[in-house]
Amino acid sequence: MSIAVSGVTGALGALVARGLRLEGVNPRLVVRDPGRLADWTGADVAQAAYQDTEAMTRALDGVDTFFLVSGHEDPDRVSLHLSAVEAARRAGVRRIVYTSFMGAAPHATFTYARDHSLTEQAVREAGIALTAMRDSLYADVAPWFVGEDGVIRAPAGQGRVAWVARRDVARLAVALLTGEGHEDQVYDVSGPHSIDLHETARALTSVTGRPISYHPETLEEARTSRAGHPDWLVDGWIGSYLALATGEGAVTSHTIQHVTGVRPLSFEEFLDAEPDAWAHLV
Repeated sequence: MSIAVSGVTGALGALVARGLRLEGVNPRLVVRDPGRLADWTGADVAQAAYQDTEAMTRALDGVDTFFLVSGHEDPDRVSLHLSAVEAARRAGVRRIVYTSFMGAAPHATFTYARDHSLTEQAVREAGIALTAMRDSLYADVAPWFVGEDGVIRAPAGQGRVAWVARRDVARLAVALLTGEGHEDQVYDVSGPHSIDLHETARALTSVTGRPISYHPETLEEARTSRAGHPDWLVDGWIGSYLALATGEGAVTSHTIQHVTGVRPLSFEEFLDAEPDAWAHLV
């Protein structure tokens, strides 16, 4: 079985590629800039950007399973994904393991979840087996939601989120890429339990020793506090919080433990295990 991994110059893709190598698999690393892979001696590297269908088709030649990491925030991200999926179809890729998002659906509150739904649909329509990883919000990014004043400001109401550590998502991805029976499956991927943003703030206060709190914004406050950024980006940021308020982003699943045999970290355990994630708050 030949496996290709995209997004290796990013945090998740790098973790997955390293995890595969620990399992004795030497994946093909599909990157836009091979010069950023200085630490990957002896790796099978192919250069291609998502939007370059021809180059991506060549990069995926002979590949059986493709780990497609969703692209960075971009107003045209769906088109980038569709180009990569088309390349996979042309190259004869049998299965795509895709990093989707919790609650992905055509009418999801979170605009990016709608984008992920369209990508999932494109994979199916291309005749490629889909393994969708619908990830919850990463615990790794939670500390960056804290403002300079020590306040998390978000229109999330009293909504809850089962923060998931990126390292646990990577462990799951390796298992899904190398294991059997995951074709045409959709997995909700979360931490072991959900907490609200007040509890999130208290956990951050505990590890940093700095008072951190949560202020539930109104929609008007949320837009005012994010003024100056493009509308599509603001809609995405606000939508991620509104999805918590509606309950769409509050799902707790047992996927990681069920598939890998190891329970994922809780938010508090993550903060203890990875102090670099919140060091900027101290």
